[in-house]
Amino acid sequence: MTTNARLRALVELADTGSVRGAAERLVVTESSVSAAVSALAADVGVPLVRRNGRGVLLTPAGERYAGYARRILGLHDEAMAAARGEADPERGLLRLAAVTMAGEHVVPALLASFRVRHPNVTLRLEVAHRARVWPLLAHHDVDLVLAGRPPDELAAGIRAVSPNTLLVVGPPGLAADFAPAAATWLLREAGSGTRDTCEALLVALEVDPPRLTLGSPGAVIAAAEAGLGVTLASRQAVARQLADGGLVVLPMPGTPLHRPWHAVSHPHATAGTDLFVTHLLERPELGWTAPPPAR
Repeated sequence: MTTNARLRALVELADTGSVRGAAERLVVTESSVSAAVSALAADVGVPLVRRNGRGVLLTPAGERYAGYARRILGLHDEAMAAARGEADPERGLLRLAAVTMAGEHVVPALLASFRVRHPNVTLRLEVAHRARVWPLLAHHDVDLVLAGRPPDELAAGIRAVSPNTLLVVGPPGLAADFAPAAATWLLREAGSGTRDTCEALLVALEVDPPRLTLGSPGAVIAAAEAGLGVTLASRQAVARQLADGGLVVLPMPGTPLHRPWHAVSHPHATAGTDLFVTHLLERPELGWTAPPPAR
């Protein structure tokens, strides 16, 4: 088994929490996973896993090593994509990730436009909440992230920005006597940036209203339209409902909020990444511009 295969076995063991789960993901036998992790431990010179009942857990050393393994594997994939893209950018690979709101309401149009001009670029997209997508970029598992403002350590990689406005919306029947403290607030899942922003707004108002957590932007918007409560959402996500009258903008101190979308890569981007960013900036109808100069 190659070193990369051994590293991947450890990462899958860390992610799934079991040898069986790692083996199922890798489509290998459980004994192969165990042998791979044992070989890594022999190379490192310290135990990477320990028995826990009938299963195994990573040791602190194993957890630390798994973090490096993720970055090594991501860099290896990135290096292969960079080399192939450098040879022929029009036939390269572009690995994208987007937060859920952008993935559902922004990215499809961008990819459709890009595909028309660059049909032979292989595209991969992962859509998840904020707490998931930024580590993907940090570990080099993706080449470009489309999301809100990045963590400080990744801010140097901002390549393009696009307007995004957050509004409080709800069913028309609430418009006349909307009270933030009395309404039921429909929230995204834990890890969502929009959820964190909404909670911060409520804290600033010093109110503690009823809350209902749903699993996706689509579910939250549908629940608001059905009359279950109010929510904070991107104008892009509720454009149809506002136009149809199914939802209305509700007055809320501190809103609207301007939270631009950011396209963020590593400073040393692949040719496919540069091709995509150039496409964003050269097509005004897509609404993306170069970031303002850093202060």
